[in-house]
Amino acid sequence: MKQYNIFISHSWKYNSDYYRIERWLDDNFNWKNMSVPEHDPKTPSSNYALKQEIENNIKNSSGMIILSGMYAIYSDWINTEMDIALKYNKPIIGIKPRGNVNTPLFISNNAYMVNWNSQSLFNAIKRYF
Repeated sequence: MKQYNIFISHSWKYNSDYYRIERWLDDNFNWKNMSVPEHDPKTPSSNYALKQEIENNIKNSSGMIILSGMYAIYSDWINTEMDIALKYNKPIIGIKPRGNVNTPLFISNNAYMVNWNSQSLFNAIKRYF
């Protein structure tokens, strides 16, 4: 079975969505989590060192999943992660939040967008990663 190395870009303020995606993946894929979740933060000596660690994780990933709520436009780290994924030509899957019709343009212009449901996400991972 293929192993997917997946980086999930998310805001720590919305951990419940992150953990739901993680559970969906745990139950249906052979995957390695390349993310930086709140329960396992990186502790580098500076923001530059953190960026280098994140860049290494994304560079070695199969692709990135991004929770694309409008809060993403206020996160410098989410923007940085998107830029890194684009730099390494990593496929990006954007998940539209439940009931949310708007997504930030920088995500919708650079990601394969799917609805908030497990089957849409699984189909996109199999197709693009």
